[in-house]
Amino acid sequence: MLWLLAVAAGVVETVVQVGLALGDDVSTSAVLGQIAVRAVIYGALFVIIDRYFRRGVRWSRYLLVGVLGTVGVVSLVTEPIGWLVDNGDFTTIDWSVSFVTIAALRAVHLTAVISAVYFTFHRDTAHWFNAKGRPPR
Repeated sequence: MLWLLAVAAGVVETVVQVGLALGDDVSTSAVLGQIAVRAVIYGALFVIIDRYFRRGVRWSRYLLVGVLGTVGVVSLVTEPIGWLVDNGDFTTIDWSVSFVTIAALRAVHLTAVISAVYFTFHRDTAHWFNAKGRPPR
């Protein structure tokens, strides 16, 4: 499931970012605050995907597309776009292991979200959400 891949990529990116933040002497309370917020968001999304979307509950697909497909995508591209606006060119990229790791995770995350949005409204998916004789939701 692409939605689960998107959430998993977000969780892994969070773990990597926390490791980098702690290595940069960011305050522990700020890091714990970010972890708490992301844990609630990722936990809620997992429940929605697992308990509702997989079982064909119609509102869940609109919620996932509305939250992850818009807010999620904006949060994924805001930082790179801001960096590009501030720096102006790609020659200043620090090709460190942490940069490449985060860029790869973010690419997987973004690809999973965009693909999931597309396939959430694919004809076969619509058929699943509209199918008769499915187990009760």
